[in-house]
Amino acid sequence: MHGRDSSGPGCGPPDQAARLRRMIRQHRAVARTIAITSGKGGVGKSNFAVNLSICLAARGPRVALVDVDLGLANADLLMDLQPPYTLAHVLAGVRTLDDICMEGPGGIRFVPGASGMHDLANLSEFDRHRLLGQFQNLENSTDIVVLDCGAGISRNVTTFALAADETYVVTTPQPTALTDAYATVKALVQQKYTGRVSLLVNMAHSRAAAQATYERVAGVAGRFLNYPVADGGYLLHDSAVELAVQERCPFVIGSPGCNASACVAAIARELARKSPGAEARGGFFRRVVGLFL
Repeated sequence: MHGRDSSGPGCGPPDQAARLRRMIRQHRAVARTIAITSGKGGVGKSNFAVNLSICLAARGPRVALVDVDLGLANADLLMDLQPPYTLAHVLAGVRTLDDICMEGPGGIRFVPGASGMHDLANLSEFDRHRLLGQFQNLENSTDIVVLDCGAGISRNVTTFALAADETYVVTTPQPTALTDAYATVKALVQQKYTGRVSLLVNMAHSRAAAQATYERVAGVAGRFLNYPVADGGYLLHDSAVELAVQERCPFVIGSPGCNASACVAAIARELARKSPGAEARGGFFRRVVGLFL
C-alpha cells in the first residue's frame, strides 16, 4: 500500500517523500528486532515481551522494549510504570523519543505506546519522516529492539511483524488460540515475510503438552502453507505469573526461581545463540516506513 501523495492536504512540502526515501536508503542501523504478536488477546503476549526483554538485557546487550500495540498498549502496567508521554506525543511533534523513553526493570529502555494511536497507513509523509528520524536514533544506540505488537492480523499489527528480523507468535493450548495463531502465521506467509516465525506456547501444563501444541500448528502450516514454523519454546503454567501481573512486577525479577522464569531464560539463551541476520536486512524502522512508500 502506498502512502498519500505528498502534495495532498496535511502533508509536508512536495519533496518530503523524496527526502524520506533518501533517509531510508542511507540509514544502516543493524539493531536486531524481535516482534511478539498473537492471534488473539489474553494469551500472555505482553507479559512474554516484557520478561523476555529483561532476560535478554541480563545477558549484556542493550535492549529496548517498544509497545507498538496501537489498540491496547499496556506493557507499562506490567512493569508498574506511569509514562507521562507516549508515542502519540512523538507523532504530534510535541515530544521526542528521548523525552518519552523510560528506564524499565532490569536495565531495559521502554518506549510506551498509546491506545488508539493513528492508523499507520493514514500517516502523512511528514509524520512518517518524523517517526523514522526518531527511531533511527533508537536503533543506533540499541542492540536488540523487542516489539510488543497487537493481537490479530490487522495492518497495524502485521506491519511491525513483517519488518522485524524474527517474529514470535504466542499461543496457548486452547483450540481457539491455536486457530488464531495459525491465522497469524498464514497472514505473514501470504504477505511474503522474510524473517523467521517461531511459535511460543504459553501456559503449558508440561513440556510434552507444549511440544504437542507446537507440532499441531507447525504441521498444519507445513502442509497447507509449505512454511517451516520454528519451535520458539514454551512457558509452563505457573501461579507466580498471575501473582506478578497483580503486583505489576515482572516474574523474572519477582520470582526468578519459578518455572516460568526458567523457561524465559532458556528462550533468551537460545535467541542469543542464533544469528540475528539484521545487517543483511537493514534497519527495522526504515523497513516499517518503507512498507508505506
